[in-house]
Amino acid sequence: MSAAPNSAFKVGLVQMRSGVDPQANLAAALASVEAAADAGADYVLTPEMTNIMETKREKLFAAIAAEEHDPTLAALRAAARKLSIFMHIGSLAVKVSADKAANRSFLIDRRGDVVARYDKIHMFDVDLANGESYRESRSYRAGDLAVVADLPWGRLGVTVCYDLRFPALYRALAEAGASFLSIPAAFTKQTGEAHWHVLMRARAIENGCFVFAAAQGGKHENGRETFGHSLVVDPWGQIIAEAGTEPGVIVAEVDPAQVAAARSRIPSLLNGRRFEVIEPMAEPTHLRAVRAPS
Repeated sequence: MSAAPNSAFKVGLVQMRSGVDPQANLAAALASVEAAADAGADYVLTPEMTNIMETKREKLFAAIAAEEHDPTLAALRAAARKLSIFMHIGSLAVKVSADKAANRSFLIDRRGDVVARYDKIHMFDVDLANGESYRESRSYRAGDLAVVADLPWGRLGVTVCYDLRFPALYRALAEAGASFLSIPAAFTKQTGEAHWHVLMRARAIENGCFVFAAAQGGKHENGRETFGHSLVVDPWGQIIAEAGTEPGVIVAEVDPAQVAAARSRIPSLLNGRRFEVIEPMAEPTHLRAVRAPS
C-alpha cells in the first residue's frame, strides 16, 4: 500500500558493532532489521560499514566483493521484499577495482529494487591525538556526486559519516528538495564525544530537515572503538530518539509536516544569498598616514 506524500511514518535505526566477518555481520543486521520492522518501521537504516569493519587492506580486499556479487546486498534486498519496507543500507565496502573499494550506500524499495546508490564523497584521512590513524583514501575511491532519492513521504538526501563535517553538501541536498538527511556513521569514540550531537543537530537546524543517523558503537573486533548513539533529530534540532553504545534498534515516528513548520519559522533556505569572496583591497590612499619630511 502506498503512503500519501507528507504522511507520518516510522523510522528504524539499526545500531551495530560490525566485525571482520561479513557473514556474522549480515546475520546481526538481518535480526535487527526484522526487529525494526516488527516495531512498525516503514524505513530502516543500517550504519556505515554494515558488512565489515576491517582496517587491514589485504584482509579487507580478501573479504569483500563487487556489488553484483555482494551477499549482504542480496540478503537485505530480499529482506526489504519480505518485510515490505524501504531498506537503506548505510554503507557497504564493495570492490570497484583491483585496488580500490567504494564506501557505498544503497536505498532499496519495498520490491527489493535498488533505487539509489551513493559513494561517500569525503574520505577520512587523519592522525588522532590518541595514536589512532586512518587513511580511508588508501583503500576507498571517493564519490563525486551528491544524491537525493524520493521516498513515499518526501525526498531523502543521502550521505555517509565524515560527510557530516561539510555543511555545503547538506545545503545543496536541502536546496534539491530533501526533507530528510541520512547520515549513517562509524564515528570514532573520541570525535563522537566531542562533536557527534552538536553536528547532527546543526545539520538538522540549518536545513530544516530530519536527520537519520544509524551508527556503529562499542569496541570492535579490529580494536577500533566507535561512539554509537544513533539519532533521529527533528527539523528544530530536537533529538526524538537516541541509542546508547550497544547494538540494537531504535524506532521513531516522523511527521514530515514538521519540515515546513520549521522552515516557515526560520526561512534560511529562502533568505540565503550567494556571495563572492575577494582578496582584501588595498587601503585607500586618502587614509594612509603622511610621513613627515626628514
